[in-house]
Amino acid sequence: MSDQPLILVVNAGSSSIKTAVFDIAGAEVARASAEGTGRAALDDIIDALAAQGVALRDLAAAAHRVVHGGTDLTGAMRITDKVRTDIEACIPLAPLHNPHNLAAIDLITQRAPGLPQYASFDTAFHTSNPEVAKRYALPAEAEALGIRRYGFHGSSYASLVRTFPEATGTALPARVLAFHLGNGASIAALKDGISVATTMGYSPVSGITMGTRAGEIDANAVLRLVEEFGFDRAREILNHQSGLLGLSGHSADMRSLEADDSIKSRFAIDHFCHAAARQAGNLMMAMGGLDAIIFTGGIGENAPNIRAQILQSFSWCRAIVNSKANNGNETKLHDAGSDISIWKIPADEERQIMIDACRVMQSGEQ
Repeated sequence: MSDQPLILVVNAGSSSIKTAVFDIAGAEVARASAEGTGRAALDDIIDALAAQGVALRDLAAAAHRVVHGGTDLTGAMRITDKVRTDIEACIPLAPLHNPHNLAAIDLITQRAPGLPQYASFDTAFHTSNPEVAKRYALPAEAEALGIRRYGFHGSSYASLVRTFPEATGTALPARVLAFHLGNGASIAALKDGISVATTMGYSPVSGITMGTRAGEIDANAVLRLVEEFGFDRAREILNHQSGLLGLSGHSADMRSLEADDSIKSRFAIDHFCHAAARQAGNLMMAMGGLDAIIFTGGIGENAPNIRAQILQSFSWCRAIVNSKANNGNETKLHDAGSDISIWKIPADEERQIMIDACRVMQSGEQ
């Protein structure tokens, strides 16, 4: 067990809670997860961490992933009463996510009163996008409701920027297409390590095809779904029954789809790759070109065939994949003759959230 102060990182999703414990030097000490999002799930996690030698009394702080920070919560910060209120005020922007994040914060407060808690916001990384990229072409009354492009997966992209030099032995290229591909999926345009555009917008439903989320869809089509099925059913369709699951009819898991040779499964994979490549072209324009492509996330890191299919669409700019390196899931994926470098970088979101909390702690920010 480390003799350094320990930080508990909490990632509360819609159906489970995942946690990791790090010391402030960045070493992982323990990890635990549990199904469910209530008190029982947290109790299970606390018991599992205690079995690994980490009790609540050993912690110096807890750090939480919070999906939506709106327009005001634009960086990691300590969770005060006001910050908690501000996170709650963002629930209309992320009704399927922020309530679970708040529940985890409140449960930790109940179990460990006085333990400092910190929040990292998925949306914060993309606040660097220019205003013209954030605004929808809507009137002021709609903008006043907070309806604008925010972007998500911020901790993943921040960790990619942080870890790239050590993982590759080279500096981060100037113009990067970063593919975070998993059950939730997005792409970000990183110029000099700063987000200038991203595929997700007002919510994590928009952008490219995902595991169960629809991705890009015409607004009038959404209104039609509401007219036909009602609000709750339309929301269920768009968030939980679309994407790979909706197209294949049987699975949101890319591994399952690759193992199935049916026409529907093949089409779902093609749709995923087509959407990723097509929207990547949009992001290239936002950067004025392309120097590197980086894959991360569960699919991005572990699905060579998906990477290869997406990369076929970049042959025109001489992004040439090394098949042996790609099939071997190596870090460097480009061929010697490629004009564009291609990489695979493991997602390190929990450690990034810990680093965010440490920065706030050490700066004394409140």
